[in-house]
Amino acid sequence: MIEFVRNVRLWFAPEEIRREGGTPDYRFSLANERTFLAWLRTALALIGGGFAVDQFLPDLRWGWRVGLALALLAAGVLCSLRAVNHWVRCERAMRRGEDLPVSRFPAVLSVVVAVVALAMVVVVLVGWQG
Repeated sequence: MIEFVRNVRLWFAPEEIRREGGTPDYRFSLANERTFLAWLRTALALIGGGFAVDQFLPDLRWGWRVGLALALLAAGVLCSLRAVNHWVRCERAMRRGEDLPVSRFPAVLSVVVAVVALAMVVVVLVGWQG
């Protein structure tokens, strides 16, 4: 938990990361940044999907609509927070010459998206009114 709090501080003070270890090959830092941006695009897509479900499916039962929208919105929020945390952790590991950190988050996000997709399949097969 203490490491997570330290990482959160580094989100807003990336210049402090430079004080650790040596400077990695710039290509690795740029690749880390591209990965960060890909996670942010994923987060924006999930958030957009959540709003789309809520706004464009008014005939869907309230519970289904809100549940699916909230699941997508929550996944988007978690994805954006995970993106910056992972960026910091990878940048620190590269500077220290350590192995890159591993995470279960991609698997968790995949399961959440799969569950929402399966729920949407049920909605389509059963019909809007449920």
